[in-house]
Amino acid sequence: MSEQQDRQAEGYDFRAIQDRWLPVWEDLRPFEAGKAGDDRPKKYVLDMFPYPSGDLHMGHAEAFCFGDILARYWRGRGYDVLHPIGWDSFGLPAENAAIKRGVDPREWTYANIEQQKASFRVYAPSFDWSRVLHTSDPEYYKWNQWIFLKMYEKGLAYRKASWVNWDPVDQTVLANEQVLADGTSERSGAVVVKKKLTQWYFRITDYADRLLDDLDQLEGKWPTKVLNMQRNWIGRSRGAEVEFEIEGREQRVPVFTTRPDTLHGATFMVVAPDSDLAAELAAGASPEVRMQFQAYLEQAQKQSEIDRQNADREKTGVFLDHFAVNPVNGERIPVWAADYVLADYGHGAIMAVPAHDQRDLDFALKFELPVRVVLDVRGEDGESLPDPVESGVALAGDGTLVNSAELDGLSKADAIARAVEILEERGTGRAATTYRLRDWLISRQRYWGTPIPILHAEDGSMQPVPESALPVVLPSSEGLDLKPKGTSPLGGATEWATVVDPETGATLTRDPDTMDTFVDSSWYYFRFLSANDGTQAFDPAEAKKWAPVDQYVGGVEHAILHLLYSRFITKVMHDLGYIDFEEPFLDMLNQGMVLLDGAKMSKSKGNLVEFASELRDHGADALRVTLAFAGPPEDDIDWADVSVQGSAKFLARAWRLADDVQGSGSAPGASFASGDAALRRATHRLLADAPGLVEQYKFNVVVARLMEQVNVTRKAVDSGCGAADPAVRESVEAIAVILSLFAPYTAEDMWAKLGHEPTVALVTWPEADPALLVEDEITLVVQVDGKVRDRLTLPASVSAEDAEAAARASAAVQRAVGDRAVVNVVVRVPKIVSIATKPAA
Repeated sequence: MSEQQDRQAEGYDFRAIQDRWLPVWEDLRPFEAGKAGDDRPKKYVLDMFPYPSGDLHMGHAEAFCFGDILARYWRGRGYDVLHPIGWDSFGLPAENAAIKRGVDPREWTYANIEQQKASFRVYAPSFDWSRVLHTSDPEYYKWNQWIFLKMYEKGLAYRKASWVNWDPVDQTVLANEQVLADGTSERSGAVVVKKKLTQWYFRITDYADRLLDDLDQLEGKWPTKVLNMQRNWIGRSRGAEVEFEIEGREQRVPVFTTRPDTLHGATFMVVAPDSDLAAELAAGASPEVRMQFQAYLEQAQKQSEIDRQNADREKTGVFLDHFAVNPVNGERIPVWAADYVLADYGHGAIMAVPAHDQRDLDFALKFELPVRVVLDVRGEDGESLPDPVESGVALAGDGTLVNSAELDGLSKADAIARAVEILEERGTGRAATTYRLRDWLISRQRYWGTPIPILHAEDGSMQPVPESALPVVLPSSEGLDLKPKGTSPLGGATEWATVVDPETGATLTRDPDTMDTFVDSSWYYFRFLSANDGTQAFDPAEAKKWAPVDQYVGGVEHAILHLLYSRFITKVMHDLGYIDFEEPFLDMLNQGMVLLDGAKMSKSKGNLVEFASELRDHGADALRVTLAFAGPPEDDIDWADVSVQGSAKFLARAWRLADDVQGSGSAPGASFASGDAALRRATHRLLADAPGLVEQYKFNVVVARLMEQVNVTRKAVDSGCGAADPAVRESVEAIAVILSLFAPYTAEDMWAKLGHEPTVALVTWPEADPALLVEDEITLVVQVDGKVRDRLTLPASVSAEDAEAAARASAAVQRAVGDRAVVNVVVRVPKIVSIATKPAA
């Protein structure tokens, strides 16, 4: 007989239970938040919303299980909980899939949304289904455009020509954050190249300090790993901006350095070959140099940034036939173009100090450029380290300044401070701060996204679309060539793109690009507050009531992009006066991955566990309990190591306890005081411990405690106290209430069997009775020479002397000691008595 047939024979049939309660919940709509007159305190629990690339997968099952546990928990603790759901439905995957299938992206996207909705319905997260949003609905992306216009008004949205990351497969630009560490696109996997284009940006760098400093507020609330990733990405560096003159050029070149103390060691300058400065200097060089530079530039543009910064890569470069002047000593130093400098670092130029920077040293040795030591760096033996020219190793780190005129003899910190003073006195530099963070490039040359609400005139001027004309609705894809070709398909929608100015009669053209879909997800948590309001992006009064998000749940893969952009938009909304807080998510839980045999699941690898089949074969409750019980939520789960069947057996045992109580004639509402004392103590210990465990995300421990409670209760029923005992009902009710976090169908069926009206999910958790948390007895372990010899049941008030006497009186202990001499006794009430012996003299 199959496992399912076993459970049906015992009366537990998950399919029948699911079919019984789904329509009841849909009729009751128990999870709609913010109903009139509900004065309970508020909690906002949010899951990172899914992308509709197909049906839900096991990663969704895990993340939404954990988010739902927390939403259900806070309801049980007396809160009105907002737990919404929506779909992040614009973007390249939908467009590429639609191109491949020859269908409209809308058709593919919304069909997948309906499939995911159907799966969610069975999986039973406690969503407020009255607030559903799709970012590809005009009713949503109208407010993307509104945010863009607000940013434009404040100078935070701007357009400029610059070198950008270009995906040659998807034929669109990428933000820096969308380029992986190996220099490939996170979407297509193609090697990203540089291309100069005119693009739209959000000025996120204006908020760099606030984005960095405010992370301190999230310590202990966000995972440390995420905080560190954010800090590293923003990458604040303090130092000086030094102005170098270049002979024949009127304007000075600013160069940022964290080590202005080493300026006397700067023996050449390096500029990025793809910078405007390099192009300008090459244009003024000899024909031979111009040719060399052009060939070198083309070579550099084919390299990824990761390759260019590889320290082990052989250094290459072109002398640009120009000299700069070192501002501290007046020396003429040659200016080179080299690809190990990036155009978007500082101003695309560095001062090269080869004695103390390995990349500069490798370059200097390759092209026989001067190397001057300006730091006396010593080893552990106190001796000066070898000369870099002889050793080939740069003298990195701290040391005493040498060969540096007025800085000689100073330490690093003192020398940096004095060097900045000198630069400021001479008017050739100043203290400065720079960042790894770059402005957020938001325009994309693809169709399936939010149109940018800007109109272009024939004279090159731009004007924003009036707010009253929003949304600028994406035209139908019919007749458009959506295949990637480097320019937006919207440029081919001539009728849509052409606009006549009603005041002047002038012909204007809509901007053909669409917004990065990270714009959509950077503020969706606000839209959930007013999902059905067509008059505003969100109601500030609702934000004051619900926001910021109390609990955010999602994958660590969004630790940089999504979270950084969300924090930025939240700060902008604060500065515009719409909200009174600056951080969007107070607490965060990052779940691990669901693996199979140690590897990430993949269709192509043939190691896929399908969510739909697990749901069909085992039911939502067993799947949810398995995920919760598998381990700490932040750890990866290997599906090969878990047992969905074991979870189903546990649920059947719990369900049968309610069946037993129902059959005993026990009715709800009776006093529990006369029930079995030991069982009552176990129940109240569970009630006391469970809240802290849930709030610490120890879901697996709570499930384990529920399993123990089911076993203890079954033993009480079968050993004579019977299912009619009030303590049994009290225990089973507590099990049902807590179990509803993990297995809502089974818990609801148990609650009904116990004679209660639905829904158990809205029941306030019973409080533990402090009197029942005081143990009358303790179990004391007795060891002899490190081996357990007995366990003694003693009064909880037993003294150390009486505990030792009881241990010595134990027959088992006396046999273990025998004729050996007791040399030491350690007593630790209420846990252990440890006896040490040695051979008798």
